[in-house]
Amino acid sequence: MQAVVLVGGFGTRLRPLTTHTPKQMLPVVDRPMIEHVVAHLASHGVSRVVLSLGFRPEAFTATYPDARCAGVALHYAVEPEPLDTAGAVRFAAQDAGIDEAFLVLNGDILTDLDVTTMVRRHKASAALGTIALTEVEDPTRYGVVQFDHEKRVLCFVEKPSADKVPSKWINAGIYVLEPEVLDRIPAGRRVSIEREIFPALAADGSLCAEPSAEYWLDTGTPDSYLRANLDLIDGTRSDLPAVHPHAVVDADALISRTVVMARGSIGSGADVCDAVVMEGASIGKAALVRDSLVGPEAVIGQGVSVVGGCIIGPGASVPAGMALDGGCFPEEV
Repeated sequence: MQAVVLVGGFGTRLRPLTTHTPKQMLPVVDRPMIEHVVAHLASHGVSRVVLSLGFRPEAFTATYPDARCAGVALHYAVEPEPLDTAGAVRFAAQDAGIDEAFLVLNGDILTDLDVTTMVRRHKASAALGTIALTEVEDPTRYGVVQFDHEKRVLCFVEKPSADKVPSKWINAGIYVLEPEVLDRIPAGRRVSIEREIFPALAADGSLCAEPSAEYWLDTGTPDSYLRANLDLIDGTRSDLPAVHPHAVVDADALISRTVVMARGSIGSGADVCDAVVMEGASIGKAALVRDSLVGPEAVIGQGVSVVGGCIIGPGASVPAGMALDGGCFPEEV
């Protein structure tokens, strides 16, 4: 089995962390996000991953110059222009010469979905596509799916209003597609898999659902990216070390549910909770950091207060005594 992983987006909701870095290259505790995604695929026997690249493809090719990630062979497919989700899948699959059933994943999804079982059920169904689903309380931000007792998709509605939500089962951003689906994607223009291809497959009765209660997280927002890190240190998914061996935390600092990456430092009397301190960032003496992201090489001055879901940009310096509550520093212009 091969997989196309979509990593071409701009990651605008995570700026300024993603101003110059693709979202999937942001670290999640101990390695870039894309390595967590590919390692999960490898655990289910995926032999090659096709990266569908758009924004800053050199970030991937420079990090993995031998075209291998998490022990899996990579193929780089760089879009000549933005083609939207279906267009990107078509371009990447054809660029890589895929001619059999294949997986498609959004590269910002972290999950424990049983991919092996999903593929097996897809092959048994004779459907053209199978879409993984996860259940959420508020589905209005997602593609929402209604399916029958045989798990045939009855309808697929992208971002419906609250009064038109057919269920709480949403598109989990993981699919199995037959190569025939590529023929349904028009060439030469932007094509959305959510707004055009899936509704058409559902209308034909050729789209199946794979509902799952396994761990699933869309990391595209500051809150969810923070959660992705914390879930790997607090036992939700794993118990990885929270403090990198090459980080320095003063004995008088108080830290709780916080990731401190390589070369990070936390000064005396600092109070840091539910935070990510990225590579080379420093937290000054008596600073307070809560529910926030501190970008690489950023400097939090003495006595600074950073709370309310702040994002401190790469290399930013927050002057001593400043108080920040939410938003970005420096502010995006």
